[in-house]
Amino acid sequence: MKKILLSVLLSAPLWVLGQGFQVNLQGQKQIGMAGAGSALALDEASVFFNPGAVTFLEKNSVSAGVNPLLFKSAFQQSGSNITENVKNKIAPPFEFYAVWGPKSNKWKLGLGVYTPFGGLVDWGNDWSGKYSLTSLNLKAIYFQPTLSIKITDRIGIGAGFVYNHGDVNLQRALPVNYPDGRSGHVTLDGTGKGYGWNAGLYIKTLSNISFALVHKSKVVTKLDGGTAEFDVPSSLRSSFPAGNTFNAELPLPATTSLGVGIPLSKSTALAFDASWVQWHVYQDLTFNYAQPVNGSSQTKSARNYHDGSSFKLGINHQASEKLALRAGVGYAFSPVQDGYVTPEAPDADRYILSAGLGYTPTSHFEVNASFFFEDVRSRKQKNIETGLDGTFKTLVYAPGISLTYKW
Repeated sequence: MKKILLSVLLSAPLWVLGQGFQVNLQGQKQIGMAGAGSALALDEASVFFNPGAVTFLEKNSVSAGVNPLLFKSAFQQSGSNITENVKNKIAPPFEFYAVWGPKSNKWKLGLGVYTPFGGLVDWGNDWSGKYSLTSLNLKAIYFQPTLSIKITDRIGIGAGFVYNHGDVNLQRALPVNYPDGRSGHVTLDGTGKGYGWNAGLYIKTLSNISFALVHKSKVVTKLDGGTAEFDVPSSLRSSFPAGNTFNAELPLPATTSLGVGIPLSKSTALAFDASWVQWHVYQDLTFNYAQPVNGSSQTKSARNYHDGSSFKLGINHQASEKLALRAGVGYAFSPVQDGYVTPEAPDADRYILSAGLGYTPTSHFEVNASFFFEDVRSRKQKNIETGLDGTFKTLVYAPGISLTYKW
């Protein structure tokens, strides 16, 4: 029984980040184009999408936005006709950007605060996969000061330092029962941090077609002093000590993107982005415990991820002096191999659709709104460690809005 309990505890990753669940909601204009836009100097969100394009922004600006995200996932266990659904909970990915520089536009400083990874999921305490997960609440917040320099009138480079602050709370049931029938339970809770960088090159040709090359580095997130609280019958408490702490590391993947911006007219531009996400860095998850758990001070769980990729195409149309319209489509390939899908974020290849609009009531203020939709393909899986066997289907909805002040 002790071996079963330890297997359940370690079988699923601590972070939903490991499931290839990137939150592609870092700028309202780009969201409206399915996340494309690294080769367009659209706005202050270029701090994230391409630091090399920041110096081509005409005005200084400050903006803030939010995208309430609804993650709708369903599971049907093999051999059952009952569909189980996550509870309706809304995660609040947000973004804040500031850009400042001299009127000569030879250089600009930027600051970005955004949430590129995270998740909020609650399956409830009694669903069929409760021994894999009952709930997860995770937030990863990146802080990125940035410098962008215009080398020539058509070439810009930029780079930013990245600091990541992460919070996580994960809960699941344990396969032991109290006399009243209540299941055992474990809660993992902690705070982590990591460091990295974001650099980009922006080139605008004589025909006004623009190109982008952007690399966002791997960020090794370290979780130190996390707490592991076990609610188990008294006969097992010596093997699962209360108030235990642990350390863990998770390498968040590097991403390399190539972008192209094509002007169709003075008021309309196409944007295409292709991204390679280097998830191969996530091969296992290791926990180091302050107090031994079931006689061991370290445990390791295989993940064996491969690299993922995505392709996004968007259009930005300036319908009038004050109104802009946007739309986009995309497709993303999952890094999660067969046998490793878990309910934290039941990942699969996904289709992306989006739309957006912008309104500029004055020369200083701008409002942008977007709607982002992902259709994650159905995936029938049996997890090689937990044995959870069934079909997952997920839809993601994320409306968003931002306010910008320019001067």
